[in-house]
Parts: sequence; structure tokens; C-alpha cells
Amino acid sequence: MAITEIQEPNAAKQSLFDWLGGAEKGTETIRQLVETFYDIMDSDPKAAGLRAIHQPDLTEAREKLFMFLSGWTGGPQLYIERYGHPRLRARHLPFSIGESERDQWMYCMIKAMHTLQFEESLMKHIANQLYGVADFMRNREG
Repeated sequence: MAITEIQEPNAAKQSLFDWLGGAEKGTETIRQLVETFYDIMDSDPKAAGLRAIHQPDLTEAREKLFMFLSGWTGGPQLYIERYGHPRLRARHLPFSIGESERDQWMYCMIKAMHTLQFEESLMKHIANQLYGVADFMRNREG
């Protein structure tokens, strides 16, 4: 499920990880994105429903999302190295996830990218790709 190549007009193919800063800054950028995402989820009333389906302590969730996004973007496969195949849908089945939770998740991610002042084209690309992943996690109507 990794997004490994991106073709921008008049640009050489590069991984999303490279677009995020590559070996030099990609990992740091992903870490900042994840931390900002969970800070927003933890404090923004618009994400209260999403926050409610998480554990009170977000430490493990933060680490797992960071590890997943690292590999998903084409960087180090940290999640797979530690836990094996992500099996995202199976791992999320215990949680009731509908359109509202999906949309709250996307809201937090997009707001995090805005907060970190991601380049517009990068933000749109990530949001479009992650929407498919977030929508795939739904396991109930509504």
C-alpha cells in the first residue's frame, strides 16, 4: 500500500518520502506531522468523536502512525519491521468507524499539514491518497 512514486510535471519521479525531505528531513517531517495530527485530535472539538475511540494515552497511537507513514511514503519500513504487514482494516475492526470518524481523521490530518505549512501541491497529494486509506477503514454505515 506504499505510495512509492510521484510524477509531477517536468520533474523526475520521486517518492513521497523524498518529497517530504528524504533521508535528511523526511523522518522529522513525518514525526512533526503525526505529533501535530494527534495534538489537534486531542484538543479540537471537531474531532471529539474520533478522539473518543482512542485510548486516553496516545503515545502508542502516535508511534504506530509515525512508523506506518514512514513506510507508506516510501521511507524506512518501520511498522513492517516491528509488527509485520499493517493489515489496516483488520487492526481497525474493533473500532466503530463510519463516515464521521473518517472525516474527522481527514480534518485533523489536513489541519496538521496546514499548521506545518506544507506546500499546497504536497498537501493535496497526501490528502487525496490518505482519503482512500481512511475511507477503507470504515466498518459501519454513517
